[in-house]
Amino acid sequence: MSNLAQERKYRKIITALSIAIPIAVAALFLVNLRDLGFNVEPLTFLPPIYASINGLTAIVLIAAVIAIKNGNKKLHEQLNTFAIICSLAFLLMYIVYHMTSDSTKFEGEGTIKFVYYFILITHIILSVIVIPFVLTTYMRAKLGNFSQHKKIAKITFPLWLYVAVTGVVVYIMISPYYA
Repeated sequence: MSNLAQERKYRKIITALSIAIPIAVAALFLVNLRDLGFNVEPLTFLPPIYASINGLTAIVLIAAVIAIKNGNKKLHEQLNTFAIICSLAFLLMYIVYHMTSDSTKFEGEGTIKFVYYFILITHIILSVIVIPFVLTTYMRAKLGNFSQHKKIAKITFPLWLYVAVTGVVVYIMISPYYA
């Protein structure tokens, strides 16, 4: 199968995942197992863990860029694979937390409230937008289409880094309000 045919096949999968993941997260975010009668303890220990994973993702992404700039393709690939694993781990913990715990309301007032919501809203929007970018960038590298990989990576990297960093910022800003 040619690279073009493989890329077409993977594009369908990427499109499906790029639609399914945000829908599943939104749907699961609305499900609270305790409200449904399940006897589960709130997993209140998860937010600092998944915020740390977001921070780790940001560090790994920067290290991956440094690795490729130094010509270390193997390390670059390993770091990006690890960044994807970190993002998946974050996503799973985030969903599990919200399925077992009540949402925390930001209680800041004045300018900080607008700053918080701006960061939160851009974080959420870009976390959805970045999915097909990450998957396409990764797929192009795996297929050996490095010129196209490099082109899209210039967009993917800052988007993904922003999402990872703002995930930590959102956690830091809301953490005083956790019950």
